[in-house]
Amino acid sequence: MKDDSQSDTSSVLRLNIGGKKFWTTIDTMTHREPDSMLAAMFSGRHTLSQDPHKGYVFVDRDGTHFRHILNWLRDGVVPTLEEAEYTELLREAEYYQLLGLIDGIQDVLSKRKEDDELRTELTRTDIIKCIQSEKVRFRGVNLSGIDLSKLDLSFVDFSYACLKNVFFSRANLQCAKFRDVDAEGSIFHNANLRECEFTGANLRGALLAGACLQSANLQDACLVDCSFCEADLRSAHLQNADLINANLEGANLEGANLKGAKLNNANLKGANLQRAYMRHVDLRDTYKV
Repeated sequence: MKDDSQSDTSSVLRLNIGGKKFWTTIDTMTHREPDSMLAAMFSGRHTLSQDPHKGYVFVDRDGTHFRHILNWLRDGVVPTLEEAEYTELLREAEYYQLLGLIDGIQDVLSKRKEDDELRTELTRTDIIKCIQSEKVRFRGVNLSGIDLSKLDLSFVDFSYACLKNVFFSRANLQCAKFRDVDAEGSIFHNANLRECEFTGANLRGALLAGACLQSANLQDACLVDCSFCEADLRSAHLQNADLINANLEGANLEGANLKGAKLNNANLKGANLQRAYMRHVDLRDTYKV
């Protein structure tokens, strides 16, 4: 039903986010991030799913971190969280199209990774010096927490390295090798990963939203809880990959090989699966609407 009270920006909103109840105002939802999905929802232009008895507007998302989203909309402050929680909050910020919050989280993670560099075997400066040579290998090196965003790391060999929580956002990693790496929780947001090799890699909880993974080899990789929102996975090799709970909303999987992949509880809403090879794929509880 459409709520006529939405014309009053001070109107109280009752929200039910995946079963968790919140109270806020129209002004909070629309002021700080005017181009977001939330601002559009409560602009008065759209019909909302509302409980006719209690007046709660229902949104089918996990409400665990929605209080942080509301506090961001109220105060513009990025919360202090653990790495895994930031990854979860980023997914929600992506869904609600809160670009300011996404940038704020990435700034916090970038600063945290700069501090963590002191505990790694190499620093960002060391990496920049190394990639000036023709053949670069970081096989088996511990680069955990380092910020490698926006660097040209094409053809670099990271095989067997520890890349936990590394920040690869917008980096050029075309044809790079990540064979058997431990890259749990790493961020590849909008990175170029075309024709990369991730065979046997652990990417649990990694953020690959908007990344180009065209023709990438992800066979036997652990991709549990990964976010591939709007990622380009055309002709990608995903044989026997573990994609349980992965978010593939809006991803382009045209021509991808998913033979034997596990997609239990994965989100395939709006994904392009044209010509994808799906033999022996486990699609139990997969969301495909």
